[in-house]
Amino acid sequence: MTDKRIVLSTAGSEEEAKKIANHLVESRLAACVNIVPQIESVYRWEGKVESGREWLLIIKTSAELFPAVRDAIRELHSYELPECIAINIEDGSSEYLDWLADSLRQDS
Repeated sequence: MTDKRIVLSTAGSEEEAKKIANHLVESRLAACVNIVPQIESVYRWEGKVESGREWLLIIKTSAELFPAVRDAIRELHSYELPECIAINIEDGSSEYLDWLADSLRQDS
């Protein structure tokens, strides 16, 4: 088990996805953010089944930085209730996990 996390979020436009991704990486809250374009999401909102095109963000971070990632998504996002789900990274190549750790904010 590692302290690394994959965080999933969606955005309503490519521009919004890029804005969130760039902020997270530039501020070293995420080592990398993959943007998967134009997924179709089907969801229930305010009692109705809705659907729409979204951009999926796959965010690589750590458990320690997750609260800051969550707060940044909430602040930068246009949605009233943006998706923000963290998934534990159980294992991975040691080289990749080392790179991920080195790319994140190092508080002294």
